[in-house]
Amino acid sequence: METPVESRSGPAGVVLVDNDAALLNALKFALETEGFSVRAFSDASAVLAGEPESRACYVLDQNLPGMTGLELLSRLRSRGRDDPAILIATQLSAAAREQARAMGAVIVEKPLLGDALACEVRRAIERIGAIDRDQ
Repeated sequence: METPVESRSGPAGVVLVDNDAALLNALKFALETEGFSVRAFSDASAVLAGEPESRACYVLDQNLPGMTGLELLSRLRSRGRDDPAILIATQLSAAAREQARAMGAVIVEKPLLGDALACEVRRAIERIGAIDRDQ
């Protein structure tokens, strides 16, 4: 089982899941450079087995070994997790797009260009902050 990559602490963090080690490390670095606290995992089972974040934005690669990013999100939702989610994918089918929309996930297409992912993460973290302030 994979262990999370060390990260800074913060009120709402990012849980990043991608099995491509180079991309995982690059995205983790880029998001931390933007000021986000990031826990990075290389597979879905490690996320499900680990201690959940109190509040998080989940950034999930669709093409994970063992289960897809959407399957992981479905498992998280079945556990009562309503955190914002971002699905990173290439050529997602119409059915998968509909499933992502139904679960409230934002889709960011690969290749990841510019700051599209960081902007979506920022929006998600802001939504978490707004929800926490309302409670």
